Parts: sequence; C-alpha cells; structure tokens
Amino acid sequence: MVDVGAKPITRRVATASGAITMRPETLRAILDRSIAKGDVLQIARIAGIQGAKRTGELIPLCHPLPLDSVRVDLVPDGDRTLRIEAEVSVSARTGVEMEALTAVSIAALTVYDMIKSIDREPTIGPIRLEAKSGGKSGDFRRDATDSE
Repeated sequence: MVDVGAKPITRRVATASGAITMRPETLRAILDRSIAKGDVLQIARIAGIQGAKRTGELIPLCHPLPLDSVRVDLVPDGDRTLRIEAEVSVSARTGVEMEALTAVSIAALTVYDMIKSIDREPTIGPIRLEAKSGGKSGDFRRDATDSE
C-alpha cells in the first residue's frame, strides 16, 4: 500500500455510475417486484452500500476507510436499462473513487444474480468514475459529452 500518512485529511467525495441492460420484460418484473428472490432494487442498493464499505477487503492495495456516507441509486432508463449511481464521501488522507466504483459494481452484480433465472443475457457496463473532489490531485468531473 502507498504511504498516505503525511497527506492532510481532507473532505473527499466520489461519484460513479454504471448500467445493467436486460430484456424489457425483466425490467418490468423488477419494477413490479415480482422477482422470486425479492425486491431487486432494495437488495441491490444495500449490496452496493455494503460493497463500498468493504472495498479495502476486496481490492488488495486499497486503504480501509471510515466512510462518512454512501448513497446508491438504481433507476430505470428506458425499457431495458437500470442506471446505477453511487456517491461516497469521507474525511481522510486518500480518495473514495474505488469505493464508489465498487458500490456500482456490486449493485450491478446483485441485480444480475437476482434476474439470471429469468434472463440469460443481461449486460453490465460501462462502469465509470463520474466525479471526484478533495485531495492534492484536485477535482475531476467527466465531461457530459464523454460516452463509451
């Protein structure tokens, strides 16, 4: 791990996004809460929060951080896609980009797990950092015209 001991503690915030695309009838089943495993949106939201909190355990060289907040939102985008966005904040010596990206990834994987019995073709991605603030490297915001 990189030694961050000499860095000042600053407020840091990161936002990441992603998507999972599926058959229209699968998204309808999610929104109707008729998936056999339960409420996909709520379970994926909690899984994303849990993923952010455990990033230091999942990614070998990430510092474990005492997160101040984690927000994970899953919203339909058209008739085939769930958009996922996570925002993570901390007052620390290192940023929370990996925590935000992990939250989105784990939420998407949870949706996949919960729908795989009725849809064999869901697609995850792209997952990307949208914005970050705080720290020596300064702020970053993805240009709205950037696309994958």
